[in-house]
Amino acid sequence: MVYTAALPFGHRVWSEEENSLIEMIGKYFVQLTSPARKLSSVRRGSVESCDETESTSPCITSDADLEDEQRLLHQDVTQQMERCLTEAKASILHCQVLLLPHHMTSRVGHHILRASADEPCGLRGACIKLYVESKDGMKSVGSIFPDPTLTPTFELSVVFRVDRNDSWPPLRHIFETNKVLKLRAEYRLVKRKLYSSASPVIHDFSL
Repeated sequence: MVYTAALPFGHRVWSEEENSLIEMIGKYFVQLTSPARKLSSVRRGSVESCDETESTSPCITSDADLEDEQRLLHQDVTQQMERCLTEAKASILHCQVLLLPHHMTSRVGHHILRASADEPCGLRGACIKLYVESKDGMKSVGSIFPDPTLTPTFELSVVFRVDRNDSWPPLRHIFETNKVLKLRAEYRLVKRKLYSSASPVIHDFSL
């Protein structure tokens, strides 16, 4: 497995609303990881393509433009994920080096696009929340709004997981053990409709 180190970090302060969301997602982890309930690699709601809607929708684009728009959205979301993880290193994750499996953020971006395909405005109508789950619990590390001009209609929570060793042996001679964090090649994607009573849809992925 090839790992990539994040870039220099920044700082961020989180609101009470985001903290409450962490607690909500945490409750689903307890329910979904109980022995009596097992998840398949992808649960209900997996989307392969986007259904057509009425031509009066302001979010509809032509087939010719759709591919380019999706490519640009994927690129932007991937860059913003990397930026959030980078800024969270010192202020939230308390590490100097954060190691990610090679191309992980790009693959997460593709899965985010697929999970957004059946929404009226696609990924543009999403609010994306990023979390890192470690032995200290789940921490919010950033939020992404692909199109700030639109009011989000659904929320996607991406939960990265820290490797149990919490360090990478080859770097121990350079950094203190607790200053290096390595993310596992597994993560969870939780989709929740913001204006619906429907239960969240959970997808588990392994690179």
